[in-house]
Amino acid sequence: MKQKKTKEQYLTKTIVVCLIATICCTLWGSAFPAIKLGYKYFEIGANDSATQILFAGCRFTLAGILTVLFGSIMNRKVLIPKKQSYSKIFILCLFQTVLQYIFFYIGLANTSGVKSAIINGSNVFMSIIIACVFFRQEKLTWKKMIGCILGFAGVVVINLTKGGIDMHMTFTGEGFILICTIAYGLSSVIMKKYSKHENPVVLSGYQFFAGGIILVILGLLSGGKLTVITGKGVAMLIYLAMLSAVAYSLWGIILKYNPVSKVAIYGFVNPISGVILSSLFLHEKGQSFGIKGVVALVLVCIGIFVVNYQGNGLDVKLKAKGYKEELTD
Repeated sequence: MKQKKTKEQYLTKTIVVCLIATICCTLWGSAFPAIKLGYKYFEIGANDSATQILFAGCRFTLAGILTVLFGSIMNRKVLIPKKQSYSKIFILCLFQTVLQYIFFYIGLANTSGVKSAIINGSNVFMSIIIACVFFRQEKLTWKKMIGCILGFAGVVVINLTKGGIDMHMTFTGEGFILICTIAYGLSSVIMKKYSKHENPVVLSGYQFFAGGIILVILGLLSGGKLTVITGKGVAMLIYLAMLSAVAYSLWGIILKYNPVSKVAIYGFVNPISGVILSSLFLHEKGQSFGIKGVVALVLVCIGIFVVNYQGNGLDVKLKAKGYKEELTD
């Protein structure tokens, strides 16, 4: 009991949460250019959805194997889920891996890495709204509402043209990335709920493996084929698998001991690293350093900060205008 308490106290320290969450989000941000480079090395076309899903399946099947392997080495025993855990693993893999990444991979192929990174930043708000409204894990406050509005304003700004909203926004591009954020929000809240009584590394590893196998089957049945195999492509696939194994396992661990909103604040690192790395490796500098990209990114980051700000300044201003802090009980 003492050891468990010490571990919980350590993993709830702000500096520890900051370090772990920043590492996770930086790794996730690097997935944007890495996936597009993977498409390039394996010669997967933008319209080849079946092969994109097959590629995702290979990545997450490998990620599951690596997660269980690393976890077993660290725990000095083979990590095997309990019988009552299988249904939880299936539900988690459905949202975290299958639905999220079907929409993510197809959406990313139909829009830019920079644009995807910024839109995907809204997954923080999806997590908070779902945690507050549907699962009642936290209270929905005016600070969180204002932060959500600012964040979604960033999503709108990135699609603005001289004539207003960019009408070239496609459902299978930006639309799929937005749907992906909803699946992510659900998976974060579900992971928080299940990890209270389960090992988050076990949940992460086996949900990745199960989800990866499902994606592989779906990709093959749809006619997907990986016909071009190169050293660069294999290396990129291994990197993507490792970043998933490391990032999601660590994220699950800090979610186990902290509120969703406390962890979610560090999600600003995800769009920032996604924008920077996409601009460097995909040569999307025009969009990432343009005024729209900068304004959108700033709005997303401010929104995340406001949602989780712990000071009393905003509270005082809101209450002075007659607002109540809590919107839900």
